[in-house]
Amino acid sequence: MKAETVLEGLDALFPDARCELNHRNSFELAVAVILSAQTTDASVNRVTPGLFEKYPDAASLASADIHEIERCIASLGLYRNKARAIQGMAKALLEKYHGEIPSARKDLESLPGVGRKCANVILSECFGIPALAVDTHVSRVSRRLGLARPDDSLITVEAKLKRKIPRDRWIHAHHQMIFFGRYLCHSRNPECGRCPFADQCRAPEKKKEKKTASGK
Repeated sequence: MKAETVLEGLDALFPDARCELNHRNSFELAVAVILSAQTTDASVNRVTPGLFEKYPDAASLASADIHEIERCIASLGLYRNKARAIQGMAKALLEKYHGEIPSARKDLESLPGVGRKCANVILSECFGIPALAVDTHVSRVSRRLGLARPDDSLITVEAKLKRKIPRDRWIHAHHQMIFFGRYLCHSRNPECGRCPFADQCRAPEKKKEKKTASGK
């Protein structure tokens, strides 16, 4: 499927797609993105108000008792690892960047807990720098819509999307693909009846349906 067709369909479905992690500044977003690994944005949004009330900046988070941080985020999966990661990031911000979130990819990826996906989210959302983060939704949607191959790595998926989607659309397309994967093209039980791409979908279950329909 051509990227232009996908973008047109996403524009019709989710014209107002945006980041759903609640945040007031780049520090809060960086923390929220780290916490969002292997959990939902809604779950993160339930714990961050209390967390940020107690630890509103890098200095307060860096000096906090790790067990208190864990208690704030205990409802999240892997909360102990995540507590260490966000405190490690806060300490690194104080040591290297005067407590401020840096705007360079290399600097961001040097922070504990911040990988390429997290860095892409921060660059695009906080600094308006064109980037295209590939999370589980973007990865799944890209493969099902034929924008990437089933065996492509995440870095390959990102590279292919950046080649096929205009640079000035990267940020918005990223949010639209997340919305599409989150609210329609689910991993299990996708709502194919509402999908404008259903006839061209490359999901494995779709191939089975076509074979059944053809009697092969």
